[in-house]
Amino acid sequence: MLYISIIMGVVAVYLFIRLFTYRRELSKISGQLGRYNDFHTKKKIDVSLADQGIEQLGAEINRLIDLYVNAERERIRSERELKQAVANISHDLRTPLTSIKGYIQMAASDDLSEAERREYMDIADARTKRLEQLVDDFFELSRIESADYRLSPETINLKRHFGEVMLGFYNSFEERGIEPEITMPQQGVFMHTDPSALTRILENLLSNAIRYSDGEIRAGITESDDSIVIFAANSAAHIDGSTDLNMLFDRFYAADRSRTDKSTGLGLSIARSLVEKTEGTIRAEYERDMFTVRCEWPKS
Repeated sequence: MLYISIIMGVVAVYLFIRLFTYRRELSKISGQLGRYNDFHTKKKIDVSLADQGIEQLGAEINRLIDLYVNAERERIRSERELKQAVANISHDLRTPLTSIKGYIQMAASDDLSEAERREYMDIADARTKRLEQLVDDFFELSRIESADYRLSPETINLKRHFGEVMLGFYNSFEERGIEPEITMPQQGVFMHTDPSALTRILENLLSNAIRYSDGEIRAGITESDDSIVIFAANSAAHIDGSTDLNMLFDRFYAADRSRTDKSTGLGLSIARSLVEKTEGTIRAEYERDMFTVRCEWPKS
């Protein structure tokens, strides 16, 4: 009986010490969390008790802290990007609006001939169309990036599709006096994708190349065992070597707003969103005065 009492006493003391140690460790963890939540420290939770359950609890709390920190960084980044986007949108809308207002005011002058008045009104009309296109592009990008945007993929003849889009730019090439250099595989190239999305991607790449070309444009399709690549390149000796090419896909990015009132617009941003929606990748390169945008899709 005495031995049983001694054993029970030892067990009771052990359990008491264990419980006291647990409570002290939990109190310590609670205090660390309190200091973290009150922004008094950025230090993660330290666990001094050699217990698997407590160590796992500390690890899970630290994992939640990491998730919180990353979410907070993303929130701050998103807020910063939103503020910048609003500022850029305001700039890109205000510039043509100011120009339109100026030309309309000049056209209203009594000192102008009818020909001069018509010239100013034509310029104002062109700026209005540019503004309308900018607004349309912005809403299209918002629609593409929404979770509700749905694709309707089908198997298409990529060479034929590419040729049809190129043909639509015939007048644009003629106006710039540019004869594009086209690269195509000998064999047929077929791709399972959304034809409307692909058309928009091609149109935006070619429009960008024509707009900023110094006189030379190369475009086409290349195919390997693993992937299909569509590219559009234009001569661009004016690009600053310090330009971050990845930024060209961001909304309303302009390399130097202080020296030009022309934004790169949303064409490349829309192209990037559509390429990513169709499970492809897009990248920009600049080598030997040639600016190239490549869109690549893995073969299924």
